[in-house]
Amino acid sequence: MKREDLLKEAFRAMENSYAPYSNYHVGAAVSCTDGRVFWGVNVENASFGATNCAERSAVFAAYSCGYRKDTIDGLAIVSDGERIAAPCGICRQVLSELLKQDTPIYLSNGKDEVDTNIAELLPMQFTEEDVLR
Repeated sequence: MKREDLLKEAFRAMENSYAPYSNYHVGAAVSCTDGRVFWGVNVENASFGATNCAERSAVFAAYSCGYRKDTIDGLAIVSDGERIAAPCGICRQVLSELLKQDTPIYLSNGKDEVDTNIAELLPMQFTEEDVLR
């Protein structure tokens, strides 16, 4: 999917954000090689640790339908904040395992945009190779 189209999907998803505490809305869209798109939004909870970020919601939705890193070809993350919403540390760790290292990640707040990937966002990743088996 084209970069611009994936960003539009993420902004459409952001309309469903549930952010009653921070009023900071985030949307994400994952595109797959067969053309399917999965949305995710941030869903807050009064117990902040139970909150889920938009990008994890979108990637988990794709994985829940059987897609894997080799069938995901893009991720867009958008927010209504003053700064671009870059993935938090937990999301970076999750994305490092569930996306290919060079999968395009597009970030935007409607004014500014950054194109990146998980290899750039999280160097020296903790991976399955680090886990004792």
